[in-house]
Amino acid sequence: MNSNPDRQARSFWLKHLHRWHWISSGLCLVGMLLFVATGITLNHAADIEVEPRVENRTLNLPAPLLADLAKSAGEEKRPLPAAQAAWLSDQLGEVLADQVGEWSEDEIYVSLPRPGGDAWLTIDRASGTVSYERTDRGWIAYFNDLHKGRSAGAVWAWSIDAFAVTALIFCITGLFLLHLHAGNRPLTWPLVGAGLVVPLLLALAFIH
Repeated sequence: MNSNPDRQARSFWLKHLHRWHWISSGLCLVGMLLFVATGITLNHAADIEVEPRVENRTLNLPAPLLADLAKSAGEEKRPLPAAQAAWLSDQLGEVLADQVGEWSEDEIYVSLPRPGGDAWLTIDRASGTVSYERTDRGWIAYFNDLHKGRSAGAVWAWSIDAFAVTALIFCITGLFLLHLHAGNRPLTWPLVGAGLVVPLLLALAFIH
C-alpha cells in the first residue's frame, strides 16, 4: 500500500479531475463543435451568399372574429385574443398564443422573429385583412442565430448558460490536469502561454 501522502493526494486529484473532465467533455462536445463551426460562419457572414426565401400571404378574418377586435380601442401593446390567435395559428402555421401585438386605431402589428429568419403580420381592424410575411434565410443563418441566442426563447438562453458552465468545468479541469502532468511535459506552460500571448498581440497589433 502506498503511504506517501503526496502520491495519495496526486492520485486523488487525478482520479476526480479526470472524471469531471470526461463527463464535462461528453456533455459539451456537440455544443462546442456547433459553437466553433458557427463562429467560423459568423466571422465570414459577408462572404456567404444566401438568397432569402420570402413568403407572403393575405387572409381575411371571419366577421365574428373581426367584430371582437373592433370592440377594443386605444393604442397599446397586448396579446391577440385567444380566438383570433387560434384561427390565425391554424391558417398560418405560426404559434401566436401570447404573442404581443402593437395595437393602434387602424391596425394590429405582430412581430414574429425567429432564428434564421423573421416574420410579421398586420390585421386591418376595419376590413379584417391580414397581411403576413415570412423570411427564411437558410440553415446557416439558423445556426448562427442559435449561436447568438437571437429570438430563440428563454429555454434556449438557459441551455446556453448550462453549456457555458459545462465548458468552464471542462477547461478548468483541463488546466489542473495540465498542472499535474506538466512536470513530465516541458512544453505545457509555453503552449498555454502562447494561447494567451498570441491573441493578445494580434489584438494589440491589428484591432484599433
